[in-house]
Amino acid sequence: MCTARCAKCLGSTLIPLAVSGFLAHLLLFFPGGKVIDNNDHLSDEVWYFGGILGSGVLMIFPALVFLGLKNNDCCRCCGNESCGKRFAMFTSTIFAVVGVLGAGYSFIISAVSINKGPKCLMVNNSTWGYPFLDGNYLRDSDLWSQCQKPDNVIPWHLTLFSILLIVGAVQILICAIQVINGLLGTLCGDCQCCGCCQGDGPV
Repeated sequence: MCTARCAKCLGSTLIPLAVSGFLAHLLLFFPGGKVIDNNDHLSDEVWYFGGILGSGVLMIFPALVFLGLKNNDCCRCCGNESCGKRFAMFTSTIFAVVGVLGAGYSFIISAVSINKGPKCLMVNNSTWGYPFLDGNYLRDSDLWSQCQKPDNVIPWHLTLFSILLIVGAVQILICAIQVINGLLGTLCGDCQCCGCCQGDGPV
């Protein structure tokens, strides 16, 4: 597969993932599927906007760059089409690194939040806080009764942050693949130079 065609495929995969991450994070502002009466009752990690910024907005830029690579020769780079193609692929590598950083941010925030557990009204002292330690609620569902409100906050929290965790991991993988793909495109310049897509013309 040509490097630009590969990049286009990767870019088309990033778009739905970015939308999924964005929507999953928006739902975190409604714990248990309900509007909360005090924003201070939301988990701290919700306000870090991992899904909205990291897996969402920051991922749109690499996706658009990847999608446009097949027709982008950077104005043929002062008249040299091969040079233009190489420069376009090099640029995509930079955007892929940005994508890795954004997805990595979302992944880390999600992992921390899953381990920490949701913020809720604790039964033992009737205050809002984090009743769980080091992910112990993941191993023992009986501990879930320590959260009084919001209703169903634990499965809601766990499901959405798990989605963000998976989305972030897949995005990291896709962008890492494009880093390698972009470097190959930078070195090879076109398909024929790389020995692939013979007869299909330049990247």
